[in-house]
Amino acid sequence: MPIDAGSLHYAVGPALALAMLVLIALFLRWAFASGSSSGKPVRREELLTPVATLTRRESALALRAVLSDAGIRSTIREPAAHRADVLVFPEDLERARTLALSFGGR
Repeated sequence: MPIDAGSLHYAVGPALALAMLVLIALFLRWAFASGSSSGKPVRREELLTPVATLTRRESALALRAVLSDAGIRSTIREPAAHRADVLVFPEDLERARTLALSFGGR
C-alpha cells in the first residue's frame, strides 16, 4: 500500500507509546507515594524518641546493650562532639526511661 508523504500516521505509534509511558509514570508515582497527608517528608529522627543524652560514646553503647538485653530496639545519634543521644521507638519509651534512670554508666 503506498504511503502518502503528507500523512502523519507514522507518528501515531510513537505518540501512543509516549502517552502510555506518561500514564504508567503517573500511576507509579501515585502508587508509591508516601501516605503522609501533610505534604512534608517525615524525618528519621521523628520516628525515634531520645531517651538519654550521654557525654561518651562508650556509655551510650553500654546503655544500648542494657536496652537490648531488655528487648528494646535502640540506636545512637551523635549530633555534636562529646554528645551521644540514645534513641528508641515511642512504644518502648517508658520501659527505656526506667532502665536509663537505673543505668549508672554516665
